[in-house]
Amino acid sequence: MRRSAGERLIVPLDVMTLNEAKELLDKLGSIVEFYKVGCTLFTSAGPEAVKEVKKRGFKVFLDLKYFDIPSVVAKAVESLVKLNVDIFTIHTLGGFELMESVVKVLCNIPHKPIALGVTVLTSINEAFLRDVLGTSDVTVDEEVGRLAELARSAGLDGVVASAFEIERIKRLCGDDFIVLTPGIRPEGAERFDQKRVFTPKEAIEKGADYIVVGRPIINSKEPVKVAERIIEEIKEGENERNN
Repeated sequence: MRRSAGERLIVPLDVMTLNEAKELLDKLGSIVEFYKVGCTLFTSAGPEAVKEVKKRGFKVFLDLKYFDIPSVVAKAVESLVKLNVDIFTIHTLGGFELMESVVKVLCNIPHKPIALGVTVLTSINEAFLRDVLGTSDVTVDEEVGRLAELARSAGLDGVVASAFEIERIKRLCGDDFIVLTPGIRPEGAERFDQKRVFTPKEAIEKGADYIVVGRPIINSKEPVKVAERIIEEIKEGENERNN
C-alpha cells in the first residue's frame, strides 16, 4: 500500500484534557493528518477524543494496547470498530488466541482498521527484559522477532516495534507486514524515557511504515515547523530506501 510521507507521521495527543487536544489539532491540522489517542487522553475524555479527531477529517491511531482474556478483548474491539479508528493495538504477550479472536471480529468488517500487536516497549532495554523474563538467554531483538512471527501467524496486520528490530521483522514476516515505530526523535532532540531510538530518516530507511513522534513536536515553540522538518526527513528516508 502506497502511503504519502505526511501519512506516515503520527503525532500523539498525549495531553490530559480534550480542550488541550483540540488546541493541538488547531495548531497542527494544516500539516499533520494522523493522530494517536492513547490511554491518557482516552481515560480523561473517552470516545469523544476519537470523535473530535475524526470529525476534523483526520486519521486516528487508538493506542490502548488491549491485554485481557480473548473474549473481553474481542468485545472491546467490536466497540472500537464503531468509532471508525484507522489503527489500534493489542498486546502480543496476550498470546495467539487473543490475537486470533481479534482477527475473527474484524473478518466481517467492510472497512476494517489496521490491527497491530505491541511487542517490546521502546522504554525497555536488555537489562529490563532479563529482569522480566528471568533469563539472560533472550535479546530484545530476538523477543520482538518471536512476537512478530506469532502476530503474523494469528493474522494481525503488523506490529509496534522500535527501529532496531524493523529489518528482522521484515525478514521474518515479509515486507507487507506493517511496522509502526515509536520512540522516534529528530536529530538533536532529547530522548526523554526512550531507550531504543532512531531519527525519522533512519527509521523510514530501515522499513518503518509509520512513525510516532510526540514530545519533540508537542513541546516545541514552533510545532508546525518541527513537523514539516520531520516530513522532509521521511521523504529523504523514502528516497534512500527506494534507491
